[in-house]
Amino acid sequence: MSSPHAAPRPGATPVRRAVPPGLLFALPFLVLFAVFMVWPLAQGLWMSLTDTSLSAHDPSFIGLDNFTEAFKDAEMWRALGHTVLFTVISTVPLVLVALVMALLVHTGLPGQWVWRLAFFAPYLLPVGVVSLLWMWLYQPDLGLYNHLLDVVGLGQVAWLSDESVAMWAIALATLWWTVGFNFLLYLAALQAVPDHLYEAAALDGAGAWRRLWSITLPQLSRITVVITVLQILASLKVFDQIYLLTKGGPNGSTRPIVEYVYDIGFTGYRLGYASAISYVFFALVLIASAAQYAALRRREK
Repeated sequence: MSSPHAAPRPGATPVRRAVPPGLLFALPFLVLFAVFMVWPLAQGLWMSLTDTSLSAHDPSFIGLDNFTEAFKDAEMWRALGHTVLFTVISTVPLVLVALVMALLVHTGLPGQWVWRLAFFAPYLLPVGVVSLLWMWLYQPDLGLYNHLLDVVGLGQVAWLSDESVAMWAIALATLWWTVGFNFLLYLAALQAVPDHLYEAAALDGAGAWRRLWSITLPQLSRITVVITVLQILASLKVFDQIYLLTKGGPNGSTRPIVEYVYDIGFTGYRLGYASAISYVFFALVLIASAAQYAALRRREK
């Protein structure tokens, strides 16, 4: 009988500690995350500390000069202001209109599948199709909206070429395009509200408005916070529809911060400075997200 402390036989494979199964399952994601997220972030941060340019091959390290220039750049702050304005005027209707749409469908409108399809279908369209469609709707002479204004005796509006109107016109197109996603989230949340709450309220004699204010809306408070946060983050990153509809015009009145980064990097060839602006914007988004999270935690307490 061999001793338990005997040396392993020649050629025997030593027992290795088993790799945690969770790590094996997460490994493909971790590899992709490192390649497509961590490495680009690190590369962009290094680029923001250099004078990298598309027209030069040997960038040099310049430290925080790009960040110093960014904080003094009036055009960057103007573009950031446009981004904040778009976020405000698009987020509020995208939350409220989606809620109203979900309530209408949930109350049992005839032909619910038609309403659900009509409300959600625009969200499935690519941004190029949406921009082309609304560009035709906003045409000064042939567009539907100016035709309707002529019918009711009002003057025509330069929807995409008037500095005071263009951002609102883009927000309207964005509302039509993306409200379906928020509508779907609200509809799912409404279907999860327990029926016994409405039954108890009906026994107590509560009417439809009282049930809405005392049961439905409080039950939707969490999903409303989630939708609002997601919508704010999505609106802060706006680029596609603005670039296709106005290219940031007229006179830069609709240019968001992401388009400004694009213009600096790929039109002005200053990739290092564009990277610095993007990291300034990234820091501001992180601050806004942290503030929203802190407000949510205080509300839950």
